[in-house]
Amino acid sequence: MSRNDKRPRMRRPAAVSDLLSTMLKGTPAETRIREGRIWGIWERAVGSRIANHAQPSAFRDGTLTVTVDSAPWMQQLSFLKRELILKVNDALGYTLVKELYFRAGKVVNWAAPAPPAPVRQRRQLAAEEIEEIEEQAKAAGTAELQAIFANLIKKDKENR
Repeated sequence: MSRNDKRPRMRRPAAVSDLLSTMLKGTPAETRIREGRIWGIWERAVGSRIANHAQPSAFRDGTLTVTVDSAPWMQQLSFLKRELILKVNDALGYTLVKELYFRAGKVVNWAAPAPPAPVRQRRQLAAEEIEEIEEQAKAAGTAELQAIFANLIKKDKENR
């Protein structure tokens, strides 16, 4: 193969989503990928305030099901239904959503970090407890096993 037979160099790598769209053009999977974009553009389309209380949960035959965290929000969103449909379709760049269906449920904000796990305070062991631990560990056999068992028992008692 001569130097002139090589394919031209790419300016930059193609995005995987672009490659998939090209490969799946005209298949049912293409439709699913288009529908799946709703989850990615939801917050940008409706705004963070609404997205904190309402998240898409399903899409079928032009109807987007949205889970809403409270009755007052559900009522307010029902008044904004047509506007929300327009905003979502505009953000998608094509008409996909024809109807919105609201249902009550728990809204999970995936962007918010999970709260840190509480740090448990270990209690100080009394001298009698330490003696008892050492006595229990003696039954383990070798000095190495005794140290391992003593450490396990100690940590268990400190955490209670």
